[in-house]
Amino acid sequence: MTRPGKIPARSLILLAIASLSLAATRAVIAAVHAPTMPPAQALQLLLDGNQRFVAGKPEHPNQTPARRAEVAKGQHPFAAVLACSDSRTPPEVIFDRGLGDIFTVRVAGNVADKVVIESLDYSVKHLGVRVVMVLGHRRCGAVIAAVEGHEGTADQDVGPMLSELRPAVAESKGMPGDPVENAVRENVILVMKNLESSTELAAMVKAGDLKIVGGIYDLDTGTIEMLKE
Repeated sequence: MTRPGKIPARSLILLAIASLSLAATRAVIAAVHAPTMPPAQALQLLLDGNQRFVAGKPEHPNQTPARRAEVAKGQHPFAAVLACSDSRTPPEVIFDRGLGDIFTVRVAGNVADKVVIESLDYSVKHLGVRVVMVLGHRRCGAVIAAVEGHEGTADQDVGPMLSELRPAVAESKGMPGDPVENAVRENVILVMKNLESSTELAAMVKAGDLKIVGGIYDLDTGTIEMLKE
């Protein structure tokens, strides 16, 4: 029986663990590079640039010799974009940005394996990025291949890229509409969740210091549809 006013040993242990967890989270955040700019402002810069690109009125900012000389001394991008390797989806073009503006990671299917996550982690903790966009695109060749090959056995060796896309194909299977477009959408959402829960980025996301967003690029119109998890 616990005496009045006395905290049980189990509760003390749980409080100690919680305190350590909070302290560890604060330590991680304190050790990172100062933000280049707030997440909302960075995201708006991306979306404004895309609007200029769609309208055919790009400004091509930060592409002068002076800018080249400036960023040669060090980089401080305001956003990171995880995009597909597809030649039609270069982030610097579709967001109308220039040298040193976007930390870009591109891989077929915009999947997030360990190397991708650590690359994005570097942009956040060492370069000051505070918004990461996961950018899928319509008619993605990697997703098409994953959808077409999904009926194989679960242990079939389909290679690391298609293996990364299989969860999105499985999640979207049976949804109404086009199976490829559904898988593209689910892949972006799943990658966002993976980044948010990753060991590298979870503390900053939980603290509200890092924002992970997702979008789908339309190859025909150039527009980007922003997604919600």
